[in-house]
Amino acid sequence: MIKRLQQLPTTAVSDATGGHTNVNHAIKPLDSAWHIAGRAVTVRLPDGENGAVLEAIKGATHGDILVIDAKGNTNRAVAGDFVASLAKGVGIAGFIVDGVIRDSQAMIAMGFPVFSRGTTVAAGVKNGGGQVNVPVAIGGVSVQPGDYIVADADGVAVIAQADIAHIIAKAEDKILKDEAREQQAHANGEASIRAYLDKVVK
Repeated sequence: MIKRLQQLPTTAVSDATGGHTNVNHAIKPLDSAWHIAGRAVTVRLPDGENGAVLEAIKGATHGDILVIDAKGNTNRAVAGDFVASLAKGVGIAGFIVDGVIRDSQAMIAMGFPVFSRGTTVAAGVKNGGGQVNVPVAIGGVSVQPGDYIVADADGVAVIAQADIAHIIAKAEDKILKDEAREQQAHANGEASIRAYLDKVVK
């Protein structure tokens, strides 16, 4: 299932879900080349806190994605390059952060995918109070532990665990239909383009 999901762009997933689980566009990749897909390990953080991120890294399995609900806080980072290196070292596929990170250039250099609201120079604190594998909200979308995430340059989409097989099949079918439509529309240059436009524009 994950291998099939990794082949899908977020646009196809969005079409398959009806666009209802698209994360707010402000949460963007540090590097537009990144594309990740996997199961969500959720983290809920109080403002400025990041201690629970380490707990989540410890409990995650290879290929998981940490989905970190920092409530959009942009004052303190939920992670820097050292924490990212720990996550990468245990096989975590990336971070989706409703908040900010720091050491962005180092994260890009190590090739660890992070999607966030931006960056800051200020470190987070470890006073406790965070929770792991609880329901969270990321960019206006609810995420349950074990839901699926697809993220690339166009954005981040969430797929409910119970819907994964249906949504993957629907997204794959949409891609095939889009490819067929494009081939037909461009088969004979301008003539086929005009024929397509005559068909869809009334």
